[in-house]
Amino acid sequence: MSIPVDYDILRVIWWLFLGVLLIGFAIMDGFDLGVATLLPFVARTETERRVTINTIGPVWEGNQVWLITGGGAIFAAFPPVYAASFSGFYIAMFLVLATLILRPVGFEFRNKIKDARWRAFWDYALFAGGFVPSLVFGVAFGNILQGVPFRIDGDMRILYEGGGLFELLNPFGILCGLVSVAMLTTHGAVYLTVKAEGPVKERAKAYVRIGALATVALFVIGGIWIAYGISGYAITSAAVVDGPSNPLLKTVASVRGQWLHNYGTYKWMLLAPVLGIIGPLLTLLLTAGKRAGLAFITSGIGILGIISTAGVSMFPFLMPSDIMPQASLTVWDATSSQLTLFVMLIATLIFLPIVLAYTGFVFRVLKGPVTAKQIEGNSSNLY
Repeated sequence: MSIPVDYDILRVIWWLFLGVLLIGFAIMDGFDLGVATLLPFVARTETERRVTINTIGPVWEGNQVWLITGGGAIFAAFPPVYAASFSGFYIAMFLVLATLILRPVGFEFRNKIKDARWRAFWDYALFAGGFVPSLVFGVAFGNILQGVPFRIDGDMRILYEGGGLFELLNPFGILCGLVSVAMLTTHGAVYLTVKAEGPVKERAKAYVRIGALATVALFVIGGIWIAYGISGYAITSAAVVDGPSNPLLKTVASVRGQWLHNYGTYKWMLLAPVLGIIGPLLTLLLTAGKRAGLAFITSGIGILGIISTAGVSMFPFLMPSDIMPQASLTVWDATSSQLTLFVMLIATLIFLPIVLAYTGFVFRVLKGPVTAKQIEGNSSNLY
C-alpha cells in the first residue's frame, strides 16, 4: 500500500497531535481539577459548596475524554513510550487512577444523604481527586525532563530500574508538580469567576491573584534550574528520521543545559516560555479588570505555553533514559508503523472536529452562572 505522507512527517504530526491532546486535557479538564482543589477554600457553607460543585458537575465527564484520548494516542502512536511510562510510573499512575475514581463517586454520592459528615467526606474526596492528579502529572513531567531509569535489552524489552514512587518525589519533580498545581488551580479559579456568583466568585478572584503569581514564579525557577542544574540529552550520531523504530540504532550523550539548545537553533520556540509567563500575568490583570471571559482564555494560553515549553525543549526526545542514554525514546524511533500512523491520522482528522463541535455545543447550552438561588430551589436534580 502506497502511503501519501512520508514517515518522518507522520512522526512529527503525531508529536504535534500528542501535544495538542495533552494541552487540550490540561485546559479542558484542568479547570475541573482546579475547582475541585479549591473546593475547601472558596466554599464555606453547604450552598456555596453546591454552587462550586455544580459549576463543573455537568461538564467534567465530557472533559475527561481528553485524558482518555491522550492515553489512547500514546498507546497507539508511541507504544514504547506507553510501555516505559506505565512501567516506571506505575504506582503514580495507580494513585492518579484511584483519586480520579473518587470524582464521579463524589459527585454522585455526596447529595444522596443529608448528613454534614457524609458530605464533608465526599467534599474532601473531590479535593483529593483534583489535587493529587494535578500534582502527579507535574511530577511525572519533571522526572521525564531529568531522565527516566530504564534500559532496553537485546530483545527490545524495556526494563525499568527505578525505585518507585518516592524516587519520583525528588526536588525538581516536586517543583514541576507545584507548577502544575498552581497552573491548574489558577485555571479553576478563573473558571469560578466566570460560572459562580457571590462569595464563591469573590474568593476565587483572590486565588487567581495568588495562583497566577505562584505559577509564574515557579515556572521561572524551573527554567533556571533546567539551565544550570539539569542535564539534557542530545543525539550524537546521524538521526534516522524515516527508519525503523529501534532506539538502539543511535548514540546519545547527556549534556548540561542541552534542553535550552533548541531555543538557540529555532528562535520561534521562544514563544512557548513567553506565553507561559505572559498568560498568567494577563489573567491576573483581566480578572482584576472584571474581564473573566478573556481571563479564562489567557489562562488557557498560559497553560499552552508552559506545556509547550517542555515539549519543544526536549524535541525530538519523548522519554530520555538517564541510565542508558542510547535507549532514550525519540520521535524518530518510538512510533508505530507508517501505516498505523496514517490510518490514525485519518481517523483523528474525522473525529477530532466532532469532539470540538460537541464540546462547543455543550458549553453554549450550559452558559451562564450557577447561582445560590438555583441551588436552594433545586435540592434533588443538581449535585
